[in-house]
Amino acid sequence: MNNKLSYDQLLNELADQVISSSQNTPIVLIDGRAGSGKSTFALKLQNLLFREGDSLPRIIHMDDLYPGWEGLAQGAEYLQRVILTPLLKNGTASWQEYNWELAKRDSWREFSGGTPLIIEGCGALNSYTASVALVSVWLEADEQVRKNRWRERDGELFDQYFEIWSAQELDFIAREKSSELATYLLDTTVT
Repeated sequence: MNNKLSYDQLLNELADQVISSSQNTPIVLIDGRAGSGKSTFALKLQNLLFREGDSLPRIIHMDDLYPGWEGLAQGAEYLQRVILTPLLKNGTASWQEYNWELAKRDSWREFSGGTPLIIEGCGALNSYTASVALVSVWLEADEQVRKNRWRERDGELFDQYFEIWSAQELDFIAREKSSELATYLLDTTVT
């Protein structure tokens, strides 16, 4: 695991690896606890790859896969079973995103590869996904910074879920050793 690169250096390093990859659909995993900056990092990587490459990489947000606030492990399993396994076996994956307002799976999505795939969110990095990804990143940040980012993003609307979600994160990380599987570790406490 490499943890000596700055934020921007890591973005450039990842872009170089993806662009120089001979894989038809290089997979990049971005994981970390809530509020560690995964979505922001994924978007910046997507934009950098689009500028440097020839097509817009696809981002899959784990938030669209969890079946509710207590569904972290189920979202990771759904990613493997419904998206990655079919994509790698048949070249195409079709899945339904979870609609948080309706509390059920709703809109259908499809991806047939041919461009980089960035998967970001808690549970994106586990023993299975690490084995099929080109590269993976674990983002860390101090707990108070993460809580502040959570609140900045969502206000106090979801404060009641922070502890429920944190408990699932700790359980999943302990079981999967997610941070230990990462190719790169980046502390985003100060970016």
